[in-house]
Amino acid sequence: MSGQPGGEQAPVIVIKKKKGGHGGHHGGAWKVAYADFVTAMMALFIVLWLMNANEQVKQAVGGYFRDPTGHGKETGTTKSNNGDALKLNRSDMTHIKEKIENAMKQMPELEQIKKHVDMTVTGEGLRIELLENEKGVFFESGSPKPTGFGQETLEVLAKEIGKLPNRVLIEGHTDSRPFVSRAGYSNWELSADRANSARQIMQATGLRADQVSQVRGFADQRLRKPDHPEDASNRRISLTIQYTDPPPPKPGEKTAESTAKETPPPAKPSAIGPAAH
Repeated sequence: MSGQPGGEQAPVIVIKKKKGGHGGHHGGAWKVAYADFVTAMMALFIVLWLMNANEQVKQAVGGYFRDPTGHGKETGTTKSNNGDALKLNRSDMTHIKEKIENAMKQMPELEQIKKHVDMTVTGEGLRIELLENEKGVFFESGSPKPTGFGQETLEVLAKEIGKLPNRVLIEGHTDSRPFVSRAGYSNWELSADRANSARQIMQATGLRADQVSQVRGFADQRLRKPDHPEDASNRRISLTIQYTDPPPPKPGEKTAESTAKETPPPAKPSAIGPAAH
């Protein structure tokens, strides 16, 4: 029987529901859950790391989140992306001194030169002095050309200091014995040339191009032993790893600048003759 006039049957309409064929493990919902899990784990490890970090690291991280654009100039990283660019205090310099000493212990010639290397933490930073003897340890006598010991020592120092954010001051010094060589070449030129030679070697083997703040030649104006102006140890190269933020000197402590002002110039010998430097 038909419900339509004229006996015609109504058209049959079939509705098909298409089931998704990419369910189960082919879906993307699990990726969201996994991403949340990884993020939570990363946050956990950061918290664990900060709990064991020293106070300076905590201050650097906190400073970055407080002011990402400006605080990094004081703590955190430098333009060279060195992650150790924290303000270094006296205790940090002592730690750096130990690291440099450990690096130098790897040198086969250490026994021959260790008594000629002096490291001191001062009001300006960590001062490393390479002291000469009568025969010449680090530089050839009367010449800015380094010896084999001098070349290797400067390279070892450059590799360690180059890892630091600190700038370096390089100074050359001589004793008070007049230096007689080619016309016009004196202790002034010799001290400056040795300091510059040290700079060239160190920048070629580890120091960054912008890490050296100054290169100075003082001749005999800043003697290590003012009471013995002709002592061979007055002939030296001095490297100062400067504080990123110099601390005030301790009561009674003298900086190189104040010592230079207080030390009177040594008397010049009247006799002039060739001397080994």
